[in-house]
Amino acid sequence: MPTPSVSRPTPLPDAPSRLQVSVAVQFVLAGLVWGSSFLFMKVALDGLSPAQVVWSRLVLGALALGLFVLIRREPLPRVLRIWGHMFVLAITFCVVPFLLFSWAQQHVTSGLASIYNATTPIMTAVMAGLVLRVEKLKPAQVAGIALGITGVVVIIAPWQGLDLSQSIVAQFAALGATASYGFSLAYMRRFVANTGMSAVMFSFLNIGIAAAIMLALSPVLILTPVQLTPWIIVCVLLLGVLGTGVVYVWNQNTVRAWGPTRASTVTYITPLVGVLLGVLILGEHFTWNEPAGAVIVFVGILLAQNRLRLGSSRSMPSDTKKAGAERPTPAS
Repeated sequence: MPTPSVSRPTPLPDAPSRLQVSVAVQFVLAGLVWGSSFLFMKVALDGLSPAQVVWSRLVLGALALGLFVLIRREPLPRVLRIWGHMFVLAITFCVVPFLLFSWAQQHVTSGLASIYNATTPIMTAVMAGLVLRVEKLKPAQVAGIALGITGVVVIIAPWQGLDLSQSIVAQFAALGATASYGFSLAYMRRFVANTGMSAVMFSFLNIGIAAAIMLALSPVLILTPVQLTPWIIVCVLLLGVLGTGVVYVWNQNTVRAWGPTRASTVTYITPLVGVLLGVLILGEHFTWNEPAGAVIVFVGILLAQNRLRLGSSRSMPSDTKKAGAERPTPAS
């Protein structure tokens, strides 16, 4: 009599594999949402002022992150020094760059704004090496910074004439936003690397304090007429709850699993998404110099982050060194 066969259950993927898949999905979703944020801002500006857009996204983002903190039951830091540093970061990493990008997008396309956002690693190298001096720049990094600046010049295209009334000033405002991001990332490395805060708490304090600042400035910046449509409301909700809230958690999970260097490659996804959505949905147009300049900037980023092999040796990226608390990739 034959022995009856026993069907064995199909083995489930091991936990590390499922975790890697989950992290990869969060990484891609973060790039898609942050790339879409330039579209959301552009649409929101049809009915809101730049300050109202920033106010809305920060308040909604703080509420979303606050919910995560409540669920995790994490205590707030009790060291006054930490609150002081987080106040500085709330201004330089959120309020100032968000306002600059929102104002700039009144005069430049969402795709061009997303390209300028990709200059953040170049600005970070400048601020970390030359301003706050938290790392020593290598020759390749200096070359990368110079190449990135060249790429920005190609994007601006001074040979086409400079209109100082609108677009050129707006482009410099976008660069001012990424310079503020770069300063903030270098500041984090120097002053808040060993605070012991979790990624979620760090993001909540960063966004939450920035939201409180915007709430305090409401009588000055916010009390102007608005024109709301269903599309504007949806874009503001997505920009706030997702782009300034949930995605920060996704990004921090990626940083913890992959390290800050690999996680920061989301910077390469956002301009692609931003340009594509601008063309397909908003009907935006761009000239040859914008993608050409973007490619030059990306090569400069690779050099500035020590990701290109020069000669026979390969330097390890400086941000792979353990710096303590995870840092969010800047989003716009």
